[in-house]
Amino acid sequence: MRDFARQSDGIQLIMNIIINMPESVPGLRPVPGRPPGAPAIFNLPVDDRPPGPQEGRMIPRPAPSLDTIFAALADPTRRAILTMLLEDDMAVTDVAHPFGISLAAISKHLAILAGAGLISQEKRGRVKWCKLEPGAMRAVSVWIQGFGQFEPLDLAAFERFLAAELPQAE
Repeated sequence: MRDFARQSDGIQLIMNIIINMPESVPGLRPVPGRPPGAPAIFNLPVDDRPPGPQEGRMIPRPAPSLDTIFAALADPTRRAILTMLLEDDMAVTDVAHPFGISLAAISKHLAILAGAGLISQEKRGRVKWCKLEPGAMRAVSVWIQGFGQFEPLDLAAFERFLAAELPQAE
């Protein structure tokens, strides 16, 4: 019980400091219409801060792994969405229209595709638009093309070769 009383006293002390914070604290300005004694800690606009070292520029996201991309491509619904986005950018509601599933389910599919870097999403007004990002398929394409160096195995020709080369046991 004593710890709770000490903790309660500490919270009360912090609240008194916040409520009675002097207007002379650097960076805090009086808010028009704010009654005297009202908490002054919330009147510092976030936009007035000087930009930090990372603010004002995009921080590049790490490239998704092949596993993430293949996992996103494993679902037929997501592949169909990508096929639809080949034609043009689409609103999320337009993407959801041909499928017999809820908008929430489509949003989950889109989140997986965006997480794999296959699509990007942009909010324009109240509508969220989806755009295909073909560059994300480059790593997959390079990986798959690595297997193109091998000729397909012709088993019929191999059987003819074996029949001609091996003596027939009769």
